[in-house]
Amino acid sequence: MNTKYQRLFKQEQNEGHFWPSFTDLLTTILLCFMLIFICMMIIKSLQIEEMKRTIDQIMGVRAKLVNEMKAEFSDSSLGVEVDDKTGAIIFNTEILFSYNEAELKPASFEFLDEFVPKYLDILLKSGYEEYVAEIIIEGHTDRDGSYLYNLELAQERAYSVAEYILSDSFPYKNIQKHLKEKLTVNSKSFSDYRTNEKGEYSPEESRRVEFKFRLKDEEILNKTREILGK
Repeated sequence: MNTKYQRLFKQEQNEGHFWPSFTDLLTTILLCFMLIFICMMIIKSLQIEEMKRTIDQIMGVRAKLVNEMKAEFSDSSLGVEVDDKTGAIIFNTEILFSYNEAELKPASFEFLDEFVPKYLDILLKSGYEEYVAEIIIEGHTDRDGSYLYNLELAQERAYSVAEYILSDSFPYKNIQKHLKEKLTVNSKSFSDYRTNEKGEYSPEESRRVEFKFRLKDEEILNKTREILGK
């Protein structure tokens, strides 16, 4: 009998030792997870602060570029428009092309010879060039014709401009190297049409070519803004 009770007593003791040990293990694991979570939160906080600083830096560069573009072109005899928010340079396609054509007018070469160096002197100057990821020539049309027809027309017009400023006929060879590293052409067809002062669709103002720039990591920064906003 004593032997039987002794066995039962030892079994109870062993079970008693097991549960406290298991509880201690769970506590240790929980503490480890808490430490890992705290470390992750600290790292995340530092990353957010770094992203905020990066956003402030990039936005500061954009604001300076927009201001310099406005100072250079707002009162220019070239007759171009500067977008207050993006710094895009907008000019009516009649300056460069005949209606429904993608071949540059003879007079447009002189216009581009004057405009492009001034534009790039600002965009690629020291302090800005390292932030500029892409220079975009973008074509836009009115609603006359199908979307695909105008998509092709706008693309061909943007390409004609790029083709000239990268050609042997363009007088400023020193800036062509920089353009080859950053220049792209794009077409928006009539999807991004413009309106007049009354808010009505304007085919004349919709027919245009834009010179735009994209800053490095802009897509990441846009996503970061969404995260920070949440």
